[in-house]
Amino acid sequence: MKNKLCGALLCLVMVSGAFAAVTFDQKGSVPEMVSQLKSVSPGAEIVPLPGDPKALAKWTVMVYVNAKNNLETYGLKDVNEMEQVGSTPEVNIVAELGRINGYSSEDGDWKGSRRYLVQKDADASKITSPVALELPKSDMGNWKNLVEFVKWSQARYPAQRYALVIWNHGSGWNKNMPAESGKGISYDDETGSHMTTQQLKLALAETGKMEILSMDACLMQMMEVAYEARTGADYIVASEETEPGDGYTYNTWLAPLAAKPSMTQAELSKVMVDSYTDHYQSINQGATQSSVRTENLYKLGQLVNGWTSAVMAAGELAGVKNARAKAQAFYYSSNKDLAHFVKLVNDGSQNAEVKTRGAELLGFLSGSVIYHNRATGAKYVNASGLAIYIPTSYTASYDALEWAKDSNWDDFTKWIK
Repeated sequence: MKNKLCGALLCLVMVSGAFAAVTFDQKGSVPEMVSQLKSVSPGAEIVPLPGDPKALAKWTVMVYVNAKNNLETYGLKDVNEMEQVGSTPEVNIVAELGRINGYSSEDGDWKGSRRYLVQKDADASKITSPVALELPKSDMGNWKNLVEFVKWSQARYPAQRYALVIWNHGSGWNKNMPAESGKGISYDDETGSHMTTQQLKLALAETGKMEILSMDACLMQMMEVAYEARTGADYIVASEETEPGDGYTYNTWLAPLAAKPSMTQAELSKVMVDSYTDHYQSINQGATQSSVRTENLYKLGQLVNGWTSAVMAAGELAGVKNARAKAQAFYYSSNKDLAHFVKLVNDGSQNAEVKTRGAELLGFLSGSVIYHNRATGAKYVNASGLAIYIPTSYTASYDALEWAKDSNWDDFTKWIK
């Protein structure tokens, strides 16, 4: 199965603009409602349509399915999985699905982007939900387009709680190659754009805080990403490792929500983690997924600062390098599991201060930050729920991250090398 991976060869192809010559198919009519909305440009203010009042639901789940790349077939499949459940009076399931030339010709082979209030059906091969809005041209790699989608969804389908899922390729934080200097999430092969880690923070600042931010994409459950987005969501659900192309099984976590719409954000985040990992465990495929509680990330940073300062003061560099080499790694060798790395350093240290601060850090990480973690497969036995960047060669672009500004992790990684 193809990985939902923006790494190595695939990322280089994307960054080089190999699909820059692809253009949108201009076929297809724009629904009459577009004229009522006045504008669908990024950042436009959207108001509910006259005659279309919507009672306040318990949840609105917004899924930004950027399938404008080699994942198009999976995007169609996932919207069909959403239709196995469909929206209810208390749960709105809203999706934007983008497509381009060159990949799948299924389901009418239309191009551009369409937005749906997902309705239940029994046809697994065709999206039958009515199109709420059709956008012949859209840039799904532009963070402002994400903002506009969220605001549009909130205005038309308001709820007490909101979950936002960003669906696409992802690369977490990896900047070791020049072509990867701006990596992030939501790659649009038609426009050649994507959202950087910093732009994800900008988007969440404009949409307003979500109860859940989920990233159905590779490698996004990293300290660097979570810390940047921490003020934009209560919980972040994502994977430390690459995801299989099939990604989330949407019906298996939306069905429990539809059955119990009173779920809190904590409860739903756990259901999402379990749904994903149960699926891959059932087919004997390795996978990771976790839910991170963002309100405690700042304090975690302070505990990390205390521990790294103690480690550097102890001068046990050889032991730290050994821990870096042995720590649970993911697709990028510079992505290490934070808890496993700290444990390995602590286990090998002879310094009382390092051990004390490390134990405090590990206790807080598992008890107050990682709300729920699941990993399946022997390869991921030490995947604890949150990865972090530990390179062998430091890159200056790391300094621009909020994590680097608020912590001394950048100084620590420079010290290790």
